[in-house]
Amino acid sequence: MRSINPTKMQVEIWSDVMCPFCYIGKRKFETALNQFADKDEIEIVWKSFQLDPNQPTVPDKTVQQYLAERKGMSVQQAQQMTDHVTNVAKQAGLTFHFDKAVTANSFDAHRVSHLAKQHGVQNELEEQLFAAYFTDGKNTADHATLVELGTEVGLKAEEIQTVLRSDQHADDVRTDIYEARQLGVQGVPFFVFNRKYAVSGAQESQTFLGALSKSFAEWKQAQAETVLEVVEGPTCTPDGECA
Repeated sequence: MRSINPTKMQVEIWSDVMCPFCYIGKRKFETALNQFADKDEIEIVWKSFQLDPNQPTVPDKTVQQYLAERKGMSVQQAQQMTDHVTNVAKQAGLTFHFDKAVTANSFDAHRVSHLAKQHGVQNELEEQLFAAYFTDGKNTADHATLVELGTEVGLKAEEIQTVLRSDQHADDVRTDIYEARQLGVQGVPFFVFNRKYAVSGAQESQTFLGALSKSFAEWKQAQAETVLEVVEGPTCTPDGECA
């Protein structure tokens, strides 16, 4: 009898669209996954997290202004912070344009991500959302933008619009955030491997590769068929024969 576990090992990633290290962590994890021999047996599941649930969408406010107000620092200090993150992103092969980024609430983006999960294109949508926010300067809270990004990965515009006009997947987002609190997540990105091991932050690819290797070996062992050594004795079969 086989285990009732899924046919692929899950890697769950708690993340927020407006989190630069979540995008950087995604790239570093992908580098590790591409080096992993059994990558086809890994399923990535993105989990919602909001760094600032009460953040308003303010297209006319720069990220530096938002950070200065939220963290009680000067705009110049905020600029130095975003410059540093831009350099870190560049080392991971990403191009950040904080000067174009639109300060936006991420709740609706997370809801569309859950829709994408239903259709098997969640990872592709997450990439689109990150690129839209950090590189292209798009408003990721704008419904027209979310429809555009969703259709680019194969979702139907009408289905995205239906979600955005309602409260569909709102509970899914809240459940993810609640799960994060239960797991003790203090910040994102937060990677959980087979619900046994976790990696916090945008770690180097080798760290992710080590976590993948260890967790997958244990998961694979649990999937192995159970072979029983049977001591024969008198039995009755479903066809009514007893011997």
